[in-house]
Formats: sequence, structure tokens, C-alpha cells
Amino acid sequence: MEGQLAREANKRIENVSKGVDGTKLEALAVEGLRVVHAQKGLLRCRFLISNAVSDQRGNWYVGAITTLMDDLAAFATYSSTGLVNATVSLNISYYSTAKIQEEVDIEAKVVAEMGKLTSVVVEVKRTDNGKLIALGRQWMTSIKNQSGQ
Repeated sequence: MEGQLAREANKRIENVSKGVDGTKLEALAVEGLRVVHAQKGLLRCRFLISNAVSDQRGNWYVGAITTLMDDLAAFATYSSTGLVNATVSLNISYYSTAKIQEEVDIEAKVVAEMGKLTSVVVEVKRTDNGKLIALGRQWMTSIKNQSGQ
């Protein structure tokens, strides 16, 4: 893991997954998420899909996928800028479903910074075969720094 901001982003992910920070919905969506690699502007994570984020047919809820992707985009942006961010535009394409107890890899990568705006791409793929599940493109704006200013 590289850099202070990447370490802080990792800690924030841990806190959200434990319900210490964020909302109950966020905690549920990221519970069990493991950071595999973190550096400035890039997070790679692994996630095991649980019953809590799946429907009656065992499919991973798209709302839970969206929440996870939005959170990881925010953490990747934080690891790059050190600023708290809000989503201003989010576009997700879903390519396939994922089931309970499937493991997925998620990569959130900052691809551009323009003033207060940051563009992030988030990919969710099956761990076993690399098949794309979802691809998100997101713009975020910085709203404050750690001290709230």
C-alpha cells in the first residue's frame, strides 16, 4: 500500500464495512470487502457476495452493486485528492449477474482531475474468470477536506 492518503482510504473502507462510519446501507453493501492494493488514485478490492445483498434468486442486488461502486469511487478519489467528495454524475452498465458466494474483484481508478472535478472508472469482474459484471463511470466534486473546510 502506497502513501498516506491510500492508507487513510483503506482505513475509511474498513470503518464503513464495520458500520463505524457511513450509513447502514453502505455498511451492508461493503461488509467483507478486502483491499488488495491501494495507491494514489487506485484501489483494487476483493468481495464475497453475501445473502444480505442478494435477492430471492441469489442474484447480487444492482442497488448494492451501485452503492459499493459509488463508495469505492469516493475512496479512490480521496486517495488522490485528500478531499471528501460528492457524486455529481454516475453511469453504470451491467453486463452480467453475480450470485451469492461468488467472489468478485473491483478496481476503482481515478482517470482525470479537472479543478474540483475528478473522473473515476470502476470495474467489477468475476475473480475466477475475469468476466465483466459492471462498469461505472463517475464524476465527483470535492466538497471539503478532512477538517471540514
